[in-house]
Amino acid sequence: MITVEGLTKTYGSRRAVDNLSFSITSGRVTGFVGPNGSGKSTTMRMMVGLTRPDTGTVTFNGTSYRALAHPARTIGVALEAAAHPGRSARNHLRTLATASAIPTSRVDAVLDQVGLTTAADERVGGFSLGMGQRLALAAALLGEPETLMLDEPANGLDPDGIRWLRTFLRDYADQGGAVFVSSHLIGELAMFADDIVVIGAGRLLAAAPIESIAGAAETAVVAQTEHADRFEQLLHEHGLASERTDRDRLSVTGADRSTVAQLALDHQIRLDELTDHHASLEDVLVDLTHSSAEFAST
Repeated sequence: MITVEGLTKTYGSRRAVDNLSFSITSGRVTGFVGPNGSGKSTTMRMMVGLTRPDTGTVTFNGTSYRALAHPARTIGVALEAAAHPGRSARNHLRTLATASAIPTSRVDAVLDQVGLTTAADERVGGFSLGMGQRLALAAALLGEPETLMLDEPANGLDPDGIRWLRTFLRDYADQGGAVFVSSHLIGELAMFADDIVVIGAGRLLAAAPIESIAGAAETAVVAQTEHADRFEQLLHEHGLASERTDRDRLSVTGADRSTVAQLALDHQIRLDELTDHHASLEDVLVDLTHSSAEFAST
């Protein structure tokens, strides 16, 4: 269990993280999402002692990061794909293993886990962005940690790499580990995460199982008709909210499909299309974070 309580960090007049609290549990994948500038990276850095919070605490089964006897065996961290460009992947990992008192025999094991065995002796400076991400994950795995904390690990991966990462992290959690992963790929995250922590402007907006957040989304009925003006007025007269999404298309909320169909039939309005529309997790999160986004489209 990782417990974050009241984390706050201010830079000058800007509150980057504001009284943030949430928890991460073993055996589950927890997604960490929010707009650019929302405080995700600052939060993750504070969790592992790279940035000192103004107030608040982070504990790993009741122990702070700085007090852990073997940090690399408790939490494996990949916040950026960084390594000396002149070193080979194998030598980079050997250096990290030695610094953390981890047997160097783990190096070849993690290279194999992330699919870099054939590139083990290549210089990191020649790696693609995706290969660099795999190397960062290998470094996080060195200590066989209880928890993985990854910041945008899919950045630079091709579709096959993203699928591999999804399966790897899901399996890691299913074997009892905890995974805390930030991502802008909401649709991808929804395919394998159990829980989600959403922040905006440094504040907690939601922390819950993905199903409960996605399930709270309102379902709309989409109706297409060449009599859209008349039907829109009719819906209004019957107390049903609707939004014009196209010249001849209406999105109706507060009613199911059979109710909308019966209303059209009773007033002899021909419908060319009538479908249910379920908001995606991405739609829900965009609505949730839009007001706190530093850069948002209108």
